[in-house]
Amino acid sequence: MKFQQLCVLGSTGSIGESTLDVVLRHPDTMAVYALSAYSRMEKLAEQALAVHAKVVVVPTEQARERFRRAWAGNGPGPEIRIGAQALVDTVLDSQVTTVMAAIVGAAGLPSALAAAQAGKRILLANKEALVAAGGLFMRTVRENGAELLPIDSEHNAIFQCMPQNARATIPTEPATGVRRLLLTGSGGPFRKTAIAQLADVTPDQACAHPNWSMGRKISVDSATMLNKGLEVIEAHWLFAMPVDRIQVVIHPQSMVHSMVEYEDGSILAQLGQPDMRTPIAYGLGFPERIDSGVGLLQLATLGRLDFEEPDFERFPCLRLSFDALKTGQAACVALNAANEIAVDCFLKQQIRYTEIAPVIESCLERITGCSDTNLDSLDDVLALDAHTRGIATELCLLKA
Repeated sequence: MKFQQLCVLGSTGSIGESTLDVVLRHPDTMAVYALSAYSRMEKLAEQALAVHAKVVVVPTEQARERFRRAWAGNGPGPEIRIGAQALVDTVLDSQVTTVMAAIVGAAGLPSALAAAQAGKRILLANKEALVAAGGLFMRTVRENGAELLPIDSEHNAIFQCMPQNARATIPTEPATGVRRLLLTGSGGPFRKTAIAQLADVTPDQACAHPNWSMGRKISVDSATMLNKGLEVIEAHWLFAMPVDRIQVVIHPQSMVHSMVEYEDGSILAQLGQPDMRTPIAYGLGFPERIDSGVGLLQLATLGRLDFEEPDFERFPCLRLSFDALKTGQAACVALNAANEIAVDCFLKQQIRYTEIAPVIESCLERITGCSDTNLDSLDDVLALDAHTRGIATELCLLKA
């Protein structure tokens, strides 16, 4: 395996931490060149010391001072770079071969696109690169010979179940012989909660995912199943699959991570522990398989695997996601931007849980008429993103 120098964007989040865990198991084939974090400077300093990072990227001068105070190593420590442009510049460093794109939200878009422009190996855990800029991002990957490996457990599972030749290229049409993609989702903490009770759920209840340990924003997205809707949009771009050939199935055990159905009726599924180190190790080692640190899956203890159709009345955000993908890229940008604002307001207890979907739907209605042809550059995407956030903020203030 060729030696890899990693730039881990969003290293203090759950994906970043799992990435470093895997990297430290393989010192002969990979090392960390750079790390970035937005707020947890003490954790960043601890990580940088553990992996001997050469560079860290932080958002502000104040964050840099916090990092310096937290640094416990001998000597001056890593080079500290500041700001959004520094993320892009670091991705472009010649020493970097592999970029873990794990910054949550639209903030991760410019650096992920820069990695594609530079022809790097991209381990994509940032949904927005495809949700908000799918056409632009995939075109950039193709034109610059970048290598794209999906890290979301669902898309990584689909990637593993695809025909071997389909894994070697960036597709422009569905893989031959593949009939349908089946994305699994746990259904989150409110899968069985009476719909009438959802208006009163708290942020802590929404963040109590039954199977996965995630950040608060992503946990709320899992509760609303908006995250699964974003994954439908991602799957459309990653695998060139029409929306009518992508299905979401609720699977509460979270052991089958997704499936691919073939024309002959065969369904290939990828099973594993609900541990992100498995898809991360797959991406880092591809095309080889490497140790992830994940223990054996004791199939006999599972007892049963359940599957059910999602209820759009319970999960209106999932319906809105399908609608947005059918409408076009502009609607997908608006879907994601409105959701980020609405979820933030819910976590701050400014709106109810059941008001998240209406805020998104109102934003989608207001941007109707925005043309996908006006989204040919990152600036265009970010402008629509900002415009939608403004609308969503106003709507949330009215509900507060």
